[in-house]
Amino acid sequence: MDVSAQLAAHAANFNVAANGNADETVSVDAGLLTAFDEAPTEEDEYSHDLESYLLNRSTATTTHLFTALLALPTSKSDLGPLLHLPPSTTRLPREKPLPKPKPLTRWEKFAKMKGISHVKKDKNIWDEDRQAWVPRWGRDGKNREEEEAWIRVVKPGQEDEDPILKARNERKDRIAKNKRQQERNAADAMAQLAVSGSKATREPVSTLSQAQKKSLRDARKQELERSLLVSKAATASMGKFDEKIEGEPKVKGVKRKFAPTAPSTHSGEKDAQLSLLHSLNTASTKKAKIDRPKEGIEGDVNSRKAIRYQERMDRKTGGGASGARAGKGGRGGKSGRGRGGKK
Repeated sequence: MDVSAQLAAHAANFNVAANGNADETVSVDAGLLTAFDEAPTEEDEYSHDLESYLLNRSTATTTHLFTALLALPTSKSDLGPLLHLPPSTTRLPREKPLPKPKPLTRWEKFAKMKGISHVKKDKNIWDEDRQAWVPRWGRDGKNREEEEAWIRVVKPGQEDEDPILKARNERKDRIAKNKRQQERNAADAMAQLAVSGSKATREPVSTLSQAQKKSLRDARKQELERSLLVSKAATASMGKFDEKIEGEPKVKGVKRKFAPTAPSTHSGEKDAQLSLLHSLNTASTKKAKIDRPKEGIEGDVNSRKAIRYQERMDRKTGGGASGARAGKGGRGGKSGRGRGGKK
C-alpha cells in the first residue's frame, strides 16, 4: 500500500499550519537518516509553552525525514521492501588526528634548500639501437648495456682490465650505496620520531649507577638466552633439525667427571673413602636421633599413659589400690567426689 501521497499532503498541511514555510529551514540527509531544522527559535512560543513548541518542531522535522525516505527508490526482498539510501552529504569530524608529514630525506632537504625540482624518472627508456622501449633497471635494463655489449672501446693503458667485470662491480657499488642511503634516511626518520615522542611523554631520568645498569643488562641478556634455548627445545625434534640463528649461543651440556683409572697419588682415593665414611656416620647419627624414644616412652608403649588409663578404670569399677584408698577416707569419701566411699 503506497501512502507516500497522503504523507506528503499531511506534511505540507502540517508545515503550513505550524511553521509557515518549513521546507527552506529543514535539511534532510537520507544517507544518515537525519533531518536538521535550521529555523531560528521563536522566543515567545519557546517561553510560553516549551513542551508543545518542541513537540511541534520535532514532529515537523520527522515528517520531512519520512517524506524524503518514501521518495527514494525501493526494491523487493524476502523481508519486505528495501530503501536504497543515497550517499551521505554531511561531513562528519575525524575520529583521529591528521597524520604527521613524512620526514624529509637528506636529498630532499638538500634539494629544497637549493631549489632543485624533483622529476620522477620513468621506468622505461627509449633505446636508439633497438628502436624500442626498454626497462631502465632490472633484467635486460639499460643500466646493463655496458656489461652485455659485444664490442667495446679499449683505452690506452686498460688492455689488462676486464670491462665486463668492471661495469658489474660499478653497478653493484651503486646498488650498495643506494641501500646505505636508504638505511641512513630510515634511521634519521626514526630518530626524529623518537625525539618528538619523548618530548610529548618524557620519562624520568634514571638514577642507577653504571654498575647497576650493567648488571641489569647482563640479567636481561641471560634471560633472553635462556628463553631462546627453551623455545628451541620446544619442538618435536628437541631443536635438532631447526635452523640456527646467527649469533645463537651454543648449548653446553653437563659434563660428567670420572675418577682416573690409575691415580698418580693415593691422596685422592683416601679423601673419597673418608668422605664416604663421614656421610654414612652422619646418616646413622641422624637416624638414631629420630628413633630415640622420648621420656616416659618405653619401646612402643607410653608408660605414663598406661598408668593413667589403669587408674581411671579402677575408679570406675571400685577395685584395686585406688579403691582401697578411697574407702579409707581419701578422695572417694563422703565429702569427696569419687565413688569409692562408704555407702
